[in-house]
Parts: sequence; structure tokens; C-alpha cells
Amino acid sequence: MTPSEVYLAKARQLIDAVAAQHAAVQTAADWFTETILADRMVHLFGSGHSRMMVEEMWPRYGSFPGFNPIVELSLSFHNLVVGANGQRQAMFLENVSGLAERILRNFALSPQDSALVISSSGSNIVPIEIAEYFRRAGVRVVALVSKAHADATTSRRPDGRKLTDFADLVLDTGAPVGDAMVTIDGLDTPVSPGSTVGGALIVNALKAEVAARLVTAGQPPKVLSAAAVVGTARATALFEAAYDEHAHRLAKLYANTGPR
Repeated sequence: MTPSEVYLAKARQLIDAVAAQHAAVQTAADWFTETILADRMVHLFGSGHSRMMVEEMWPRYGSFPGFNPIVELSLSFHNLVVGANGQRQAMFLENVSGLAERILRNFALSPQDSALVISSSGSNIVPIEIAEYFRRAGVRVVALVSKAHADATTSRRPDGRKLTDFADLVLDTGAPVGDAMVTIDGLDTPVSPGSTVGGALIVNALKAEVAARLVTAGQPPKVLSAAAVVGTARATALFEAAYDEHAHRLAKLYANTGPR
């Protein structure tokens, strides 16, 4: 097979890996639905390239309010690569203890909330402490990791604990150790990672399950939809309604933060 055919074949294996987690996806969808029906939010956190899974969940076409995307630019602003705001700084900050608490200090958390914390390795300090802080606040945590890679990676925490140690439920992208999936003759390091593919499959499977549950509960979600599908007027109405709902839900997370 050509290298591209190898990658596509391995990507199909990721579909099977996600399908094998059907029961866990159902459980996570139940928790997320409970949060949204309680008029609270499902918190989403990912640093580094894991931020892509946060934005895959919300906001984009085919998505709906009820999710709180927490993306710190200092941890995930990658396009400059070097220089000011470069990748070296982001990767350094990802392992600074205490930053997670500063991030979540902005929100009034509730045990009715739930969270999806994404980290391919599950071994960097900030996402681990994000999950730890959520758990301390009574928030149920779903971790999305590349299990084979996480198992093979040493935690950056002095106590050796990983993201999975602070999760109520673990989902697996199915990506291999090191993430890259294609070996090229004459090149001693593999290329073409798979965690984004597996992660997007899980995120969108969750999204579909939550949407179905909200409809069954009599609270169909306001889905961001393309004008080419629903017409311009309907697409505009959904756009405004979805962002208004997001703002109203988010306001509750700010209403009771800190002492009064």
C-alpha cells in the first residue's frame, strides 16, 4: 500500500476502536444530558492540539449550546511556532502547577456540571490538575486520551498521577503510542497522527447521543445549521438563539464567583 492508503486503513481501525466503546459513550452522553437539562454546562478543556476537540464540540455547524469551551491561548496558540507566543512557551506552561486552579477560579462550578478533559498523553500537569479541580468541586469528569500513548508516557506530576486517575470515565481515541501511524521506508520516525481523527469521532458520537436525549426530553437543541440546509432565515434564527442560550448559561457560571 502507499503511505496514504496505510493511513486510511489505520484510520478505519480507529472507527472500530471508537465503536467498541459504545457503552462508555452512552454513559458520558447521559451525564452531559443531565447537565444540560439542569440548565448548567458541560465544561470542555484541552491544551495544545487537544483544543481542536474542544472546538469540534462547540461552536460549529451541527453543534448546539450547553457546552463551555475553555481554551487558554497561552497553552494552545500554535501558529507562530517560534518567537513571542511560540510553541516552546506553550509546552512549558502546560506543565506549570497551579495554572489550572487559576483558570477554573473564573467559574462558579456546581455538582450539576460535568466535564470533558482532553489530553492525548494524559500526562501533562495542567489538564491533570483541571480534572483534579473539577473532581474537588463535585463535577463528573470524562477524560479523552489516547490510551496506548497515555499508558506508555510518564506523568509530569511528581506523584506520577495521570489524567485518568482523576476521571470518572475514560474514553480512548484509539491512536497508537506516539500518535503517528505511518512508517516510511528510510525515515526512522513515523508520521501522520491519529488522535485527532479518533477524538473527532468520539466527540461527534457524543454530540449525536446528547442531541437525541434532549429531543426525547422535550428540549430539542438549537443546532447551528447551514443556510444551504435550512434556508437563510432559519439559519439566522438558530444562530442568534443558540448564542443567546450560550450567553445565558455562561452568565450562571460567573454570577456567584468569589466572595461577595
